[in-house]
Parts: sequence; C-alpha cells; structure tokens
Amino acid sequence: MGYLSVLVGATLWSTAAALVGKGDVGRLPAMGWNSWNEYGCGINESVFLSTASQLVSLGLKDLGYVYVNIDDCWADKNKKRDSRNEIIPDVGRFPNGISGLATQIHSRGLKLGIYSDAGSATCEGYPASLGNEAIDAATFNKWGIDYLKYDNCNVPGSWNDQYSWTPEGMTTTAPKAYDWSTSKTAQRYAAMRDALLQQNRTILYSMCNWGAARIDTWGNSTGHSWRMSGDILPEWSGKYTWHQSWGITNIINQAAFFWNSTNFWGHNDWDMLEVGNGALTTEENRSHFAMWAAFKSPLIIGAKLHSMSKTVLDILSNRELIAFNQDPVYGAGAMPYKWGYNKDGTYDTLHPAEYWTGTSIAGIHIFMLNTRDSSFKMTANFSDVPALKSFNSSTQFIVHDMWTGKDIGTFTDEYRLDVAKHDTAALRITTSDGGCQSKARGYFYFEVDELRYLLPLFVTQES
Repeated sequence: MGYLSVLVGATLWSTAAALVGKGDVGRLPAMGWNSWNEYGCGINESVFLSTASQLVSLGLKDLGYVYVNIDDCWADKNKKRDSRNEIIPDVGRFPNGISGLATQIHSRGLKLGIYSDAGSATCEGYPASLGNEAIDAATFNKWGIDYLKYDNCNVPGSWNDQYSWTPEGMTTTAPKAYDWSTSKTAQRYAAMRDALLQQNRTILYSMCNWGAARIDTWGNSTGHSWRMSGDILPEWSGKYTWHQSWGITNIINQAAFFWNSTNFWGHNDWDMLEVGNGALTTEENRSHFAMWAAFKSPLIIGAKLHSMSKTVLDILSNRELIAFNQDPVYGAGAMPYKWGYNKDGTYDTLHPAEYWTGTSIAGIHIFMLNTRDSSFKMTANFSDVPALKSFNSSTQFIVHDMWTGKDIGTFTDEYRLDVAKHDTAALRITTSDGGCQSKARGYFYFEVDELRYLLPLFVTQES
C-alpha cells in the first residue's frame, strides 16, 4: 500500500514566496502582443484596434494571446500631467483616450496593457511613475488597464543601488550574503506593487529591469514576471551596443543559469518574441518560440500580425508548445540537463545548453537545440533525463513530435534524429501505461500583512 507525503518548501524555488493575484491573474505566463518591436514610437489607436481584430480573426485570442500591450510613447511628452497630476495621453495618437481604447479592446474579449517606468522619465523621455506610483496606479485602474510593463530607464542618482549586479556574466560588487530585496531597485519596484494592490482592479505586473539587482531572488514577491536580460533583437546571436541588446542564443545562455527562478505566479521574462521579425530563418523562429515556451517565459508577440506569413503564424499557434507553457499543474519551466556542444555548465553566448527537459500533464518533454551552423544528429538518451532515470532499461517510450502533433514511434534507451541548423526538436515522452507522469505539484496560500502569498507543495508517491 502506498501513501502520499507532502513536502512544503522551496526546494525547486530559489526565490521568496510568490505574490498571488486575484482571479489567477499572473499564475501562468502572460500571452499577448506588444507594440515596441515593430512599431516603436509609431503608435496610435488604430494600431491597437487593428491588432486586436487580428488576434481574434487569426485564432490567436482563442490560443491565449489576450493582452494587447501599449509600450512607450503613448503619453503627451510636452504637457506630461494634468491638474490632478494624472499622466495625459497623447490625444493625437489616442483621440478617445486610453480609457476609450480599453473599452474597445475589452469589447473584443481581450485585455489592454500599458507602459511606464520606475524612473524620472521613460526610456524615450515620456512621463514616468517614480514618486507618482499611487496616482498612476489609480489612473491605470480608472482607465481599465489589465497589464503594466514597468521599465527601468532614467533612474535618478539618489536611487542608485549600493552594489551592482549584471546577469550577463553574473558579475557583482556585492558581498556574498547581501540581501538584494533591500536594494533601492527592489524598493522602487515594490512601491508600484503596493500601489497596484490598492486598486479594485487586478493588474498584471510585469517588471522590466533587465535582471538588475538580482531580481530573480525577490521578483516573485513583487510582481508576476521580471525581465532577466537586456533587450532582444531579431538576431540569432551577438551583442549589440544599442541598449545592451542581445541575440537569441545570448538569452538562452542566460536562461541556462537562471531556470530555477520560474514557477506559478512568478516568471523569468526573457523579453518579447521576435518570431517573424528581421532575417530570422524558419528554423531560428522555431527555436526562439520553442525555447521561450519551454522556459515558461511570457509569450508576447512582437511582429505585425496583418502581414504575418502562414509559416510564422503556425509557429506562434503551436498548441502543444503553448500547452507546455500554460500547464495548469506543473509551474516550473524546462531545465538544462546536458550542454551538448560544451562541457556542462559552460557559459557560452554562441553555443548555450542544447538539451533541456520539463514536465507537463501530458508527459516528459525534451527540447534539443542545435546551435551549430549545419545540420547535426542529436540524441536523446533517456537515461540522461532526470525524470526518466528511474525507469527500467527495457522500458519502451513513445516519442511524440510536438511540431507535427504526431507520434514518431516507440524506442528504448534513446532516440536519434537529424536537427537542422539552428532548429529545435521538441519531443514528448510517455509510456503506454502512463508511467511518465511525474509527481504532482500543488501549492498553498498564507497571508502576511494583508498580502496573499504562495509556496509550492511537492507531492511524492511512496511505497
């Protein structure tokens, strides 16, 4: 006879207890669209209404892409604030105001996001929210906002942190035991959290501080997602001087060292999707989307929907990858279990970890990323995958292709295939008797100072 033992703790969470939103807002990674990657400051009301219509007509809304997010440049840059100290929208761009746009977005069954900054001005010099958190949160609430992207530009010198931390390279000037939740960066972002919590509307809080101040250690007690890298560009690899921007492999390399920070209610955000942008190949677009889905990063489209090719739309519409990203039972993202090209644990922005695994209600998943510049035969050795190690060596595993939605066949020991240059094989592993279903995970709530938090439960079957 078996029994269940319930383990309470943060064995798989390296961060503090998570902040739980009402109505499950923020429990799973956000999905939607953002204006910045394709439009920059060239935005107006029609851009968002057209995009909203496309999300519906292309079937993306039904797949979960529900947030229509305004990025920088929506405010009146000259007038800034009115007599009530509320930010003034640019009436030339938004003749019906942000509230009028929200009404139209909501009528389509979608949600509206907006942008602000935890500094004296936004990255493009528009009015920001530092010192005005209460009034801005109340204004966003009044307008019907559902999502806030909160950036990190133009921070006054008086708000500079005592120590520095850079996720790229993981360098710091801080003592080993320093508590980053006490940093001034953490205080700036907590101020907006507290202001949002005072509203009668639940607003998803997306913190965009580029991984500074070890936000991976305090982010999930402050918001629902937090950026962990510089800005993404539609490039396969490389570092670019503009705003410390990065190619896709650079960000995957970072994710290999911070995968353990994501779970229900709190997600590493590896920046918006560039799928369909720039000169990315079909294979690079596939890898980009597959890995972001595997990381349980927010899936925020950054391409123009009205001119999107069917190939790109099919990638963004992959139901099985979305299902992994949005799994209701398993909150953790995929983890690297083998580097492949390099020795395990190697920091390499061109050739990051190639072998990743994660669990969903459908089974055990393996993602094999070919970082090489030519096709390469890659092997999923089942004995290498942590969740499969306990199975008998004669166990037959059903290998399923998440790209085609079809079973490939039954295999023991390993599965080998040719993976095209810069492509990713996305596989699901099960057994005929369901033996690959991993240990169920739940969660429990507790309250401190009227704030509701969550800690994970790990439920194991013992005999």
